[in-house]
Amino acid sequence: MQTFTLGDFELIAVSDGIYHLDGGGFFGVVPKTLWEKKAPANEKNLVPTGLNSVVVRTGKQTILIETGIGNKLSEKMAKFFGQPAELLKNLAAAGIAPEDIDIVINSHLHFDHCGWNTIRQGNNIVSTFPKAKYYAQHGEWEHAHQNQRDSSSYLTENYDPLVESGQMTLLRGDHEIAPGVSVRIYPGHTRDMQAIILESGGKTACYISDLIPTSAHLELNWVMAYDLYPLETIESRKRYYAEALAGKWLTMFTHDPAIPWAYLEKGEKGKLAAVAP
Repeated sequence: MQTFTLGDFELIAVSDGIYHLDGGGFFGVVPKTLWEKKAPANEKNLVPTGLNSVVVRTGKQTILIETGIGNKLSEKMAKFFGQPAELLKNLAAAGIAPEDIDIVINSHLHFDHCGWNTIRQGNNIVSTFPKAKYYAQHGEWEHAHQNQRDSSSYLTENYDPLVESGQMTLLRGDHEIAPGVSVRIYPGHTRDMQAIILESGGKTACYISDLIPTSAHLELNWVMAYDLYPLETIESRKRYYAEALAGKWLTMFTHDPAIPWAYLEKGEKGKLAAVAP
């Protein structure tokens, strides 16, 4: 658990644990001889993958960005991916109860990003954070209900009960959610994936989600096989790097097992590196 002060905001990195993804899926067409230097795989070619959420205390509200895998995976999915389910325990260790969360923001609705949105209570699915307003993109929610290539990555119980109750607001494009807290669309991984941008005291941080899932994915063309629109991923990264480097943004990584956030810097040969704050 790491903390960071961004102007008047306090950021707390909180993990739902570590799960494992296939290295080939995680790095796409990049040869293993290259990516395994940055992300060593086990004998099954699986790479340890973080489930990083961020709590933002603005002084007026407590905001949770992303909610990990949760604890509702089927036995088959849990056997394949693992189900560490550590987010609530780690929130409690930071002194944060579910009732303390005012806002929950999902970058997109794949199961490993919104699993703790809801919990099972008897035969019912209810909100994990009962007082919170939830936010996701309308286009992402629509996509989740279509028979797409990534349809197995969506579990409707993570969001449909919240939409039906009115607790989740479905946005249509870039939007300011609270003072200094906004979302911006960066297509590539999915068409409507949103990054969460935090601005306070003249400083900026961005939870960039699966556009750049780990610090090992900084190379412009190191695109995941899971990305639905890989060429758009590259264009979105170009747009993000141009702004983040110029503005000295703190970049928050959703799946890095060791580095929740870092500054991006260009080395002598123009290669990007993640530098600890």
